[in-house]
Amino acid sequence: MHNVFASIQSNLRRQAEQIVLTIPFGAKLSGIDLDSQSAILAAVLLDLGIEPSDRVSVQIDKGWMNVLLYLAVLRCGAVYLPLNSAYTDTEIEYFLTDAEPKLHVCSRDRARHAKNLKHSLTGLEILTLDDKSGSLFDLFLAASSEGKTVEAIVPRGSDDLASIIYTSGTTGKPKGAMITHNNLISNAAMLSAAWAYSADDVLLHALPLFHVHGLFVALNLALIHGGSVVLLPKFDLDAVLSVLPDVTVMMGVPTYYTRLLADRRFDQEICGHMRLFISGSAPLLVETSDEFFDRTGQRILERYGMTETGMSCSNPLRGERRPGSVGPPLPGVEVRIVDEDGSELSRGAIGSLEVKGDHVFKGYWKLPEKTAAEFNDEWFITGDMATLSEDGYVSIVGRGKDLIISGGLNIYPKEIEDVLNDQTGVVESAVVGVPHSDFGEGIVAVLVGEGTLDMGALEIRCRKKLAGFKVPRRWVQLEALPRNTMGKVQKNLLRDEYADSFV
Repeated sequence: MHNVFASIQSNLRRQAEQIVLTIPFGAKLSGIDLDSQSAILAAVLLDLGIEPSDRVSVQIDKGWMNVLLYLAVLRCGAVYLPLNSAYTDTEIEYFLTDAEPKLHVCSRDRARHAKNLKHSLTGLEILTLDDKSGSLFDLFLAASSEGKTVEAIVPRGSDDLASIIYTSGTTGKPKGAMITHNNLISNAAMLSAAWAYSADDVLLHALPLFHVHGLFVALNLALIHGGSVVLLPKFDLDAVLSVLPDVTVMMGVPTYYTRLLADRRFDQEICGHMRLFISGSAPLLVETSDEFFDRTGQRILERYGMTETGMSCSNPLRGERRPGSVGPPLPGVEVRIVDEDGSELSRGAIGSLEVKGDHVFKGYWKLPEKTAAEFNDEWFITGDMATLSEDGYVSIVGRGKDLIISGGLNIYPKEIEDVLNDQTGVVESAVVGVPHSDFGEGIVAVLVGEGTLDMGALEIRCRKKLAGFKVPRRWVQLEALPRNTMGKVQKNLLRDEYADSFV
């Protein structure tokens, strides 16, 4: 049985009477609760005609029903497709058209536009789900009262899809990364071994559930190998500080740690019992790492991964957690640094980082040529520039692609530029990421216009087309964009010019 839910169920049954999921001031679910209630919701999905390999897209707020739905979809052998709750109607239309889900579950306030799409998307069912309401919640309650349940877990092969997660490219439309059951099972095993994760751990979960970090690195690891999860709807400083005394492990993005350090209540006493602080999804500044160590006596463990690979590297649990490095490869992962021709470089040289292992995704949904282009034989080309030290530590030194990581979320300039270039009066645009003390990187839009551009109006239009985290935070107008002799915009010069925008 390769269905990842089988691994999760084994742990839930071992912890049948233990509280496994806690929502502060809300639901408290034991292992048997999660097992039995996900079986009821799975019965609902089967009644709706969900079959193995069908896609179920989900755009709902984080909460206990979000966790149940994820488990129920896996249990049915279907493919879970999480969508950022901040995505606009325009963005959602693309994902639903491309992924062709049989069922789309969204909150009630997002249902109107999705239901309009139903007429143009063959076979799409739209249901709503909020914390304790919505059409899917009503079906769940009815199935529970009627005693409907599904004890069996739909068998899946190791190479069958468990999830599709969209990740934007530097050019073109977002791509669906196909994540298999074996990808999730193997990566959870790697992390459990590397971080000594056990049933004694209590995870503070403040990350989104539509992202690899929150869904697979944090939640999957805890449900398969760990003890219990304290699930916060989002990162709220007061809420995090209030639950810190009750947890042992926290996973977050660098922004979380800078915000904790900015509060005097965060000190060695409040986190003295903590076993592990983990950071990822964006580079952790050495200054932040050092300040955290000075304040708490603990060194944040930084690791490295991607949507397409899950986690590939991690600083050691026991041993040197090297600031500025993401550590050695995880057990079962191979890494190498290559030049432009794909030839392996010597230790210490800067080159393109490639990885190999069971954690690497199957490919991009309906894009076989793009998939082939991202692999060098069996090695996945990450697009990140890195070095590998003599003792095996990987350090990310830059990105070959124009990816911006702000607040732990991936943002690709091309998507924003396409929106800007479509606006009246805009001749061309270039979007870059520059250092930001809170978010890691902030977005700067550099524009060329036919006349003086109304930046406020452009920002309003952007907010209608793009999720809020993709909207530029600084707007600049120039007479022309800097270009090299081949006509390519020199974004490196723009990054240097506006590097102090958010300092």
